[in-house]
Amino acid sequence: MKTGYTVALSMLAGIAVGAIAIQGLHAQSTPKAYVVTEVEVLDQDAQNAYLPKVTEVIKSSGGTFLARGGTTVAFEGEAPKRVTIAVYDSLAKAQASRSSPAWSALRAERNKAIKARSYVTEGLPN
Repeated sequence: MKTGYTVALSMLAGIAVGAIAIQGLHAQSTPKAYVVTEVEVLDQDAQNAYLPKVTEVIKSSGGTFLARGGTTVAFEGEAPKRVTIAVYDSLAKAQASRSSPAWSALRAERNKAIKARSYVTEGLPN
């Protein structure tokens, strides 16, 4: 009887380890998505009011900033005045963030504060 319990526990442990490994492999197969936004400030006061709101929308939808307005140096062509880069767990999450009602609600305020060009690109698979 003791051997039966040992075999059963070993099988359960093997199933648990396998399930964890499969979950880890699945998480690695989805590439992250990077939202790059090139910004020209139109109204500094309006941008100062807009930034905390857009930051909350991005963070609440799973985004994290990697770069936000630091020094930009051009290697080829002309550098934008300001650049932000936000990362999401997937392209679908980035797209959902941008099509959310919270993002849409900021549109008028954004248009007053900045002129922007924004796009998303998938990173390499993990």
